[in-house]
Amino acid sequence: MVRREVHWQRQRAWGALDGICSRERGRARMELDEGEDGGSVKGPRDLRICLLVIARDCAFRQQHRQKDSTNQEVPLGTVILMLPSCSCCLAPWMLPRPSLSLLPRFCSFLPFATMSSKTSTFHLQQPLNYRAGARIQPVDGSHSEEVYEPATGRVMGKFLFSGEKEVDLAVQSAKAAFKIWSQKSGMERSRVLLEAARIIREQREEIATMETINNGKSIFEARVDVDISWQCLEYYAGLAGAIAGQHVQLPGGSFAYTRREALGVCVGIGAWNYPFQIACWKSAPALACGNAMIYKPSPLTPISVVMLAEIFTQAGVPNGLFNVVQGGAATGQFLCQHRDVAKVSFTGSVPTGIKIMEMSAKGIKPVTLELGGKSPLIIFSDSVLENAVNGALMANFLTQGEVCCNGTRVFVQREILEAFTEEVVKRTQKIKIGDPLLEDTRMGALISRPHLERVLGFITQAKEQGAKVLCGGELYVPDDLKLKNGYYMRPCVLGDCRDDMTCVKEEIFGPVMSILPFDTEEEVLERANNTTFGLAGGVFTRDIQRAHRVVAALQAGMCFINNYNISPVELPFGGYKMSGFGRENGRAAMEYYSQLKTVCVEMGDVESVF
Repeated sequence: MVRREVHWQRQRAWGALDGICSRERGRARMELDEGEDGGSVKGPRDLRICLLVIARDCAFRQQHRQKDSTNQEVPLGTVILMLPSCSCCLAPWMLPRPSLSLLPRFCSFLPFATMSSKTSTFHLQQPLNYRAGARIQPVDGSHSEEVYEPATGRVMGKFLFSGEKEVDLAVQSAKAAFKIWSQKSGMERSRVLLEAARIIREQREEIATMETINNGKSIFEARVDVDISWQCLEYYAGLAGAIAGQHVQLPGGSFAYTRREALGVCVGIGAWNYPFQIACWKSAPALACGNAMIYKPSPLTPISVVMLAEIFTQAGVPNGLFNVVQGGAATGQFLCQHRDVAKVSFTGSVPTGIKIMEMSAKGIKPVTLELGGKSPLIIFSDSVLENAVNGALMANFLTQGEVCCNGTRVFVQREILEAFTEEVVKRTQKIKIGDPLLEDTRMGALISRPHLERVLGFITQAKEQGAKVLCGGELYVPDDLKLKNGYYMRPCVLGDCRDDMTCVKEEIFGPVMSILPFDTEEEVLERANNTTFGLAGGVFTRDIQRAHRVVAALQAGMCFINNYNISPVELPFGGYKMSGFGRENGRAAMEYYSQLKTVCVEMGDVESVF
């Protein structure tokens, strides 16, 4: 696969070199053939190809006629992962040191990370705050945090947390942009969102690659996340022009109407499992309704949302409409308690969600909370076994099991328990683990070392409480020495589980499936609902009446029949009970990013009792 990718990139570059002077074309062709260091290509982390991809040779020629004054310095032995921020180039995603000085004069490229050719470690580039249409350092950033690459366990770099002053500047910038944006028509906002979606599609590979580097998930999944992201923007672009109120006829020819209005400056606080996608889920409906947004990503995954901010700017939003502040709990507190913030949307853990509610309540701010889950997946004996197995794997092992709506409590009717378990174990053992940048990898690295140890701790505790490890559940060390310190584990299937076990009651947020037998429909429904969570639930059966009966009885905000973990942007996403409230996606999300105004119109004389 790597060789095919190399060949494709060579052909792409050669095609773009038509019209460039023979000396430069020959030099670029030589570099493409030999590689920067003359070595062989073994995989994405060993890629040494000089990609001199220029769409407009006139700009290239003009560059050679002028003396280069950019003086951009890059350490020897590095290649650059670039984000193209204009449409005139063919989106090269890896460029060599000799070519860097040729590009900034006619095409504004922004490096997010460099990669050492000796260690294959990606190095984060500062700054990562985004305010008023530009990347900036926080004015009061004092505390710095290290960012790790999960695949290698190496430090990518450091970034500064935002203090109260930086938060206030971001809010004031967003307020100014809101005054402009909220006065635009729905169709005007729609065109900008459609342009942002187009840019995301165009930059799919760059965004997915950066998401994989910073999050650890496979490049295969990261591409799907990016596709869902641009689809989300397209969906809300379609709704932006359809925001409407209601007309009510009153006696005597008078009437009333309602209108939906933007809230103002909204805050989005994201999670680390889907950094780019969650940012789109929150920002798309917010901007479609006419709001501004300040977004705080998880400190573990601070990078890709900055790419989204630049895309919004390039698409044409007013400067400041989508700002990014980096930081931890204190930064989040400053945002939630700021008097000019109108709404908070949070995705994360239950304990943090409770704190978000408490802080927002002091300002009477509406909140949307998308929190944790311990969802049931119920498999009846009449199910198509292959479909049920596929559903269980999808319900547990996407994104290394780091998914809030995963169906980790797999209830299997006793008649098919043995056959189902045997097939699930066999399929789980075949899951390809390793370098997330390889095309055939299906499970990458978990987000951090502490989280990996936490997940393994749940498995140890499960064994102590009587569960049986049917497969996996231990550290995995890839053959590639560059990955030896990455955060990998083998996906785990637990048997002999009981409802009172910790692994069945608490959210593990890792690749751990718990299988529990059941006998009757009434029994399994009572057990499935015996949880403080209520995010999702699923059922596999050929009996369509039973399927609808079961999902009607499940206390969960999202239910699946004969499938699991599909989340089209057209459908509302959210939970019951301690899994939160409010909805992301679907038309319902528009209601949570707007407020309703009632207007009464009197068409006759006004009477008074006084």
